[in-house]
Amino acid sequence: MDALIAILPGDGIGPEVTHEGVRVLNAIAEQYGHRFERREALIGGAALDALDIPAPEATLDLAREADAVLLGAVGGPKWNDVPGDKRPERGLLNLRAAMNTFANVRPVVPHEALRGASPIKEELLVGVDMIVVRELTGGIYFGEKQRSADSATDVCTYTREEIVRVLRIAGQLAQQRKGRVTSVDKSNVLETSRLWQSVAREFFAEEFPELEIEHLLVDAAAMHLLSRPRDFDVIVTENMFGDILTDEASMLAGSMGMLPSASLNAGKKGLYEPIHGSAPDIAGQGIANPCGCILSVAMLLRHSLSLEAEAAAVEAAVFGALDQGYRTADIAIAGAPSVTTREMGDAIAAGLPAGD
Repeated sequence: MDALIAILPGDGIGPEVTHEGVRVLNAIAEQYGHRFERREALIGGAALDALDIPAPEATLDLAREADAVLLGAVGGPKWNDVPGDKRPERGLLNLRAAMNTFANVRPVVPHEALRGASPIKEELLVGVDMIVVRELTGGIYFGEKQRSADSATDVCTYTREEIVRVLRIAGQLAQQRKGRVTSVDKSNVLETSRLWQSVAREFFAEEFPELEIEHLLVDAAAMHLLSRPRDFDVIVTENMFGDILTDEASMLAGSMGMLPSASLNAGKKGLYEPIHGSAPDIAGQGIANPCGCILSVAMLLRHSLSLEAEAAAVEAAVFGALDQGYRTADIAIAGAPSVTTREMGDAIAAGLPAGD
C-alpha cells in the first residue's frame, strides 16, 4: 500500500514520542511491504516561534492532502502570555476544523501488567474495556469569545446535525462491541445539554433501537468512571465534557502516557495523537512514555489505512514489551527501574512480528 502520512511533532515531548511512532511506522512499512511517504510540518508553539502563527496554511494543506496525520502534542507555559487567537492550542483547534474531524475516539483498556500503576483499586480494573467518543469541533471551545478587564464570555452552541453525526459514530462502535451506549450531558442546567439529550433519545430509538442506552449527568459519570468502570462500553459526550472525562479515564490505565486517540471525520482520514499534553517539565530528558503515540499509530493503520493485521501487530508489540517488564518512569512502580523513551521504543520495535 502507498500512503501519505503527515507528521506534526509539535511541542515539548511531542517530537520525542512522535520519533518513536515514526520508527514503528517505518518498521511496519518494511516488514509488510508498504510505502509510507512521510512529510513533516510545524504546528502549535513550534509554528508560532518560527512563523508567528500556530497553524500555518501549509500545515493545514498538508493535513487535508494526507491520508492520515500523526500528531505529538502542542502548547506549554512558554506561550501563556500570547493572545488567545495565537495560542498553540488554537493551532490544534484550527487543524481539527480544517480536517473536519468531529469525533474523537479514545479507547481505554487497562493492561493487566499495569494494574498496579493505577491509583484505582486493582479489582475495579478487571474487565474494563471502554471507548469514549467526544464531539470535537463544536461547543464552548469553538463558540464566540469576548474578554474585557472585568468579564469574559465563552458561548457554547450545538446544532442537531453536530450532535447526530457524533452519536452515529458512537452507535456504530457499540454495534461492534457490547451494544451499550452512555450519553453524558448536563441537562439539568444547560440548554445545549437538553438539546443533546433530546436528540440522543430520538436518534438512538430510530437508528439503533437494538442498543442499550443510558443517560448520565456529567458529574455522575465522573463518579461512576471510578466506582464502576467495567460497566461502561461506549461513552459519547460533548466537547468540553469529553475532554475532562477522558483525562480522568486515563488514570484507569495507569498513566496518560498509555492512551491513544483518533480524531475522525465522515470518511477514512483521521488525526492520531496520544491523549497526553506536551509535558514541558520532562521535555528533553528522554523519559516520556511513547506507548500512547505508538498505539495511536496502530489506530492510524486500522482506521485510515484499513491495515488490521499491521495494527494488531503494533498493539501486540506494545503489550509484549509491557509483559516483559519494560516501564517508563510514569508507569514504573515506586523504586523500580525504568527505561528511556528510546529504550521503550526499541523494545516495541523489536517485538513486531515479521510480515507475510
